[in-house]
Amino acid sequence: MDAIILQLLNGLDKGGAYALIALGLTLIFGTLGVVNFAHGALFMMGGFCAVSMHRLLTISQRVKDESITFFDSYKEIPYLQTWFGDTGLTMIDYAVPLSILLTIPVMLLLGVVMERGLIRHFYRRTHADQILVTFGLAIVLQELIKAYFGANPIPTSAPEIVSGTANIGLYFGFSDSISYPWWRLVYFLFASLIIGLVFAFLRFTTFGMVVRAGMQDRETVGLFGIDIGRRFTVVFGLAVVVAGLAGAMYTPILPPDYHMGMEFLVLSFVVVVVGGMGSLPGAVAAGFLLGVLQSLASMNEVTSLLPGIDQIIIYLVAVIILLVRPRGLFGLKGVMED
Repeated sequence: MDAIILQLLNGLDKGGAYALIALGLTLIFGTLGVVNFAHGALFMMGGFCAVSMHRLLTISQRVKDESITFFDSYKEIPYLQTWFGDTGLTMIDYAVPLSILLTIPVMLLLGVVMERGLIRHFYRRTHADQILVTFGLAIVLQELIKAYFGANPIPTSAPEIVSGTANIGLYFGFSDSISYPWWRLVYFLFASLIIGLVFAFLRFTTFGMVVRAGMQDRETVGLFGIDIGRRFTVVFGLAVVVAGLAGAMYTPILPPDYHMGMEFLVLSFVVVVVGGMGSLPGAVAAGFLLGVLQSLASMNEVTSLLPGIDQIIIYLVAVIILLVRPRGLFGLKGVMED
């Protein structure tokens, strides 16, 4: 039972990453009708925003080490420590959460440039053309990251206060032996918060109401004199920001490297299809569902009976669901059926 509870928790934080990426994918497809194969690379870019923030905060100066008197010795001291003392060290320790301040403007700018400079020219093109051009863009982003940051994963630690494990068994009345990393719990809560904010934005704001109307009938909304194209650009930027935030906060769990986006992209597209193309609730529900199933399938008791099942469980479940419900769990009639 302890192992099952731990795997359920693993599935929730992994499902949070899937859900955030799939949510952004569905926003782009639902508003613009574009199949964005660069979305996994945007998740990766968010991870490297966190890496960049850590490097910015740890820019150092070379000073003489006064503790060594026999010969001249030098050490690197971050400028933040020199200027602000313990406060500066705390800022460095919180590099990952603080990277949100860098990730949001960088990813928003990247999203607007992508939509204005490239994506808008493919609105009326076939989905095959959209896949090819966005996949090519993903490769370009990967190679840029590889050229600047190198090919190896770059570990980025969580703040010290949440770097240990939580005795969740004690909190919830289970076995005292159930411990779980604090940062994974933080990530699950963060993913839930972002998902809630996106849904609240689309449902309870005038801007979101117009966007949802445009998703249903773009031409009619345009007849009211509303510049729906500009609003869709903002939504594209929002979807890119969501992917970037998902990647930035995931760095303490999985050190980012240049090809991590492709690994999440394929799984996230499966999540979107299972949830139903164009369905935001479906993307979120399928993300958490498949994340939990993948974690449960990785248990030793399961893999000993069915070797390799953890590698194919998501695709197996997708096949079963699509056989029973061809449009996915919450798919809408007519979406990608022409």
